Amino acid sequence: MPHRIRVANLYQALQTRLQLTLCAGEAGLQRTLLDDALDAERDTIVGPLTYIHPNRIQLIGRSEQDYLQQLTRDKRSQALERLFQSCTRAVVLVDGVPADDDLCYWAEHSGLPLFRTPLSDRVVLDNLQHFAALNLSEKITLHGVFLEVLGMGVLLTGDAGIGKSELALELITRGSRLIADDAPQFCRIAPEIISGTCPSLLLGMLEVRGLGVLDIQAMFGDNAIKTNKYLRLIVCLQTRREHPPQRLVTQQATREVLGTRIPCVTLLMAPGRNLAILVEAAVRSHLLKLKGVDTTEQFVQRQQAALQPMDDDAV
Repeated sequence: MPHRIRVANLYQALQTRLQLTLCAGEAGLQRTLLDDALDAERDTIVGPLTYIHPNRIQLIGRSEQDYLQQLTRDKRSQALERLFQSCTRAVVLVDGVPADDDLCYWAEHSGLPLFRTPLSDRVVLDNLQHFAALNLSEKITLHGVFLEVLGMGVLLTGDAGIGKSELALELITRGSRLIADDAPQFCRIAPEIISGTCPSLLLGMLEVRGLGVLDIQAMFGDNAIKTNKYLRLIVCLQTRREHPPQRLVTQQATREVLGTRIPCVTLLMAPGRNLAILVEAAVRSHLLKLKGVDTTEQFVQRQQAALQPMDDDAV
């Protein structure tokens, strides 16, 4: 993993979504939550309270609360000491479990953040696992402009200076949304899902030759940018091709990104071509293919059906 993720990063990212309240242990926000030392196969990132294989983020719900309350005073103190002195990096009280004096004491004493949320353990667990997957997965930076076009994540690629940013700007004026310019970052969060995000330094910015760096959010409004999107289609821009393009493409070209094959479309740059419309048409065509509609295959079948009577007459 290229960098460390601290508890504070998790708190900042999920505070609103999970309605998190920091009850105690503020000093522990700078603790390292995810790093290179983490063995994803051996170490558990998040889960219910357990002492056999402690989680880095321990969840305490109603069942765990009942277990702790039925212990004697001494055994409860020992259990909490073990909880706050193990590999735990944070404790999250779910289902509205209150932060009692003992939990707050051990959180402050150990310098370990104690959070509270009214949401269920299932919702909290799903969000924390998703956060861990995003930050533990292998990442790659690809040169290009990453956009949301007609609701689909599209990466525009091509040689430097070929016109990716100008095309992206035209697509934005037509309703598309900018995710990242020049250096979008991608990670695989599931076997067939590649998620793309923008480095914080470049968020909302688009460089257009001759105009400099444009603040897309200030120019077009908040709806013109998006923080992340799944990569579904790659559009490669070329000025020329070594071989003439095929008129009927029966097999979809793909490009491998982090071990996942992503559909790829190549568009030829030429004077008079409206590439924004072509990109949108490529997205619409891909959406149809996802629904099982292959227009090229349908045309080939029509052609074969039209030729069939001629073959029968010849016989």
